[in-house]
Amino acid sequence: MKIDAYLELSGLAALTGALDAAAAARFEESARAHQAALLALLTPESLAAAAVKWQYRVPELGEGGACSLFGQLADKPYDLTAILGGQSADAQRLVAEATLVVDYYQRHSRSHWFGVYQARPNVAGESVLVKLAYFGAESRAEFPLTEEFAQGSNNSWVGLRGQGRLINDVAAFVAEGGGYYTCDPKVNAEACLPLYGAGGRVAGILDSEAFDKDFFAGEELALVVAVAATLSGGVLAGAR
Repeated sequence: MKIDAYLELSGLAALTGALDAAAAARFEESARAHQAALLALLTPESLAAAAVKWQYRVPELGEGGACSLFGQLADKPYDLTAILGGQSADAQRLVAEATLVVDYYQRHSRSHWFGVYQARPNVAGESVLVKLAYFGAESRAEFPLTEEFAQGSNNSWVGLRGQGRLINDVAAFVAEGGGYYTCDPKVNAEACLPLYGAGGRVAGILDSEAFDKDFFAGEELALVVAVAATLSGGVLAGAR
């Protein structure tokens, strides 16, 4: 998906519209450069050859499905093959795309956590966002796509509404009544952006978190938008 189209669909166009001419030009140049690099990276050959992880560690979940004590991990790792229906060629391409994008983002961002999620039914038939690949501290694997859970989760809120949410001061957001799902108390800024499939349907989300306030601006904002726009035209979205 083109950068301009993504900004309009996600409700983020006002962010760039508020920039002065020089800053807007830098944003556009940076975002387009990152998108071009990502498209060159995500070839059928690279997706087929990528080493992927089918399992990862997850935190213990407490009351209401929230993370328990930070760093307290469940004994059993989460296995993606159950929700993806096995290690098929299609599943390989899907997880490979997420993995290569996560690797690219980690190389180019100062973010402390980043993950790519797809919207799909879990093994119980519930609509969830499932984490395909990430870097940073361990975090939950599935986020319920329900209005109840969305009251305290940006991931679920964005997954249900298809609108991006940028928070550059988590404490201020919570103080103003915003619901926030905390796994790592050091996080002070978050960008949670939708990923789109055909017809503007929400195919998933990406989530980036940083320990620094006012993190998502300038180059960092251009990068995360470029990643979201690229994934919105890729395997995760049912294209490419």
